[in-house]
Amino acid sequence: MAIEAIKSVVGTAVPVPGADVDTDRIIPARFLKCVTFDDLAEGMFYDERFEEDGSSKNHPIDAPEYKGASVMVVGPNFGCGSSREHAPQSIRRSGFRAIVGVSFAEIFFGNSTNLGMPCVSLSIEDNEKLFALVAANSSQEVKVDLEAKTVTFGDTVFAMDMPDGAREALINAKWDTIGELAAQDTQIDKVAASLAYVQ
Repeated sequence: MAIEAIKSVVGTAVPVPGADVDTDRIIPARFLKCVTFDDLAEGMFYDERFEEDGSSKNHPIDAPEYKGASVMVVGPNFGCGSSREHAPQSIRRSGFRAIVGVSFAEIFFGNSTNLGMPCVSLSIEDNEKLFALVAANSSQEVKVDLEAKTVTFGDTVFAMDMPDGAREALINAKWDTIGELAAQDTQIDKVAASLAYVQ
């Protein structure tokens, strides 16, 4: 199966405010008792979104105006804390395809890139402006353009930053290292058959 080249992401956005949002808040530890990542969407920001009795805390993710959003707009140092891969997995499996913020914890950023979910950075001023724009017009799509290195909201264009290695991996369909390895199964079998100690 061919790996998708991710050159841009277009979709409506949801603002998730706050600095230093850590992976424990993104996916509480009790949701980590799983064999696969398939059902992690239900735990995304669970304690931020719901009371103990399951009633809503009216988190932006659950607001009707942001239903179907595929871009998450976040604050500085997003994804800090533990290195659990479950955090970006829960976001990706909830339908999000890109995250726009100011800065990201290194391991969270790497895990997100390996899922084909770009995390791009704006200046603090531009990030705050985008938050306000999304809140004022939730139906307007955001375009995250990795080739142009821009984030566009209507007529407003922001310059974004992203490490070149990650950006190029996404653009050139080289972000899924496991997928790339699996695609070479014939060559792997050929090499294994030539090794005397592989029987």
